[in-house]
Amino acid sequence: MSRRSGVLEFAVLGLLHDAPMHGYELRKRLNVLLGSFRAFSYGTLYPCLKSLVAQGFLVEDNPDVEYVPATALNGKRSKIVYRLSPEGKERFEELLADSGPDAWEDEHFGVHFAFFGQTDRAVRMRVLEGRRSRLEERLERMRSSIARTRERFDDYTLELQRHGLESVEREVRWLNELIETERANRTGRGTAQATGPEHPAVPTKTSDGRGQEDGSSDPPGPPYDRPGRSS
Repeated sequence: MSRRSGVLEFAVLGLLHDAPMHGYELRKRLNVLLGSFRAFSYGTLYPCLKSLVAQGFLVEDNPDVEYVPATALNGKRSKIVYRLSPEGKERFEELLADSGPDAWEDEHFGVHFAFFGQTDRAVRMRVLEGRRSRLEERLERMRSSIARTRERFDDYTLELQRHGLESVEREVRWLNELIETERANRTGRGTAQATGPEHPAVPTKTSDGRGQEDGSSDPPGPPYDRPGRSS
């Protein structure tokens, strides 16, 4: 399975874990979750859904309704409603518990973060610390590259490199603050309504509207601007 397919499978199972939905609604939710930069078409989503059905992870609530692809002429969409099977719930729990190197990468980290509210605290910590370690390695490579190429590139190219460097540095600072918040939080399961990488998980708000953990005097870090992208 490709890395992109794995991300889509995880996102589909996670969204359907909340509630059954038909393909059109699921695609809208996926685009909100993953961002328009990585929007998925019906041509990508429906093969994934059919594969998950074939593997026994999803159930079609009305499989007798024939699927008719949407076109500008007929305007029809599938009426099939997808829901998780017991095997699908187990598969989602397996993916949720994965804290290995794949979970630290740009493609996977945002989806893992989106479901942190359902993730065990120990797994959250391993993913956050792994992501930070991966970005710190990237920072070292970027700094070395800028130092080596400073004399060969014009000012605009160097500014672009510095912009990328600063974006990674911001994410590392954000991760540091999240990790400190996690260490201060002694509960075993997520308590926040984390809906995506753009909304860091925080359960309460201060009087001025900023998010803040219970019992913590430090506000969380800046909002996350999707893995691997500069703000």
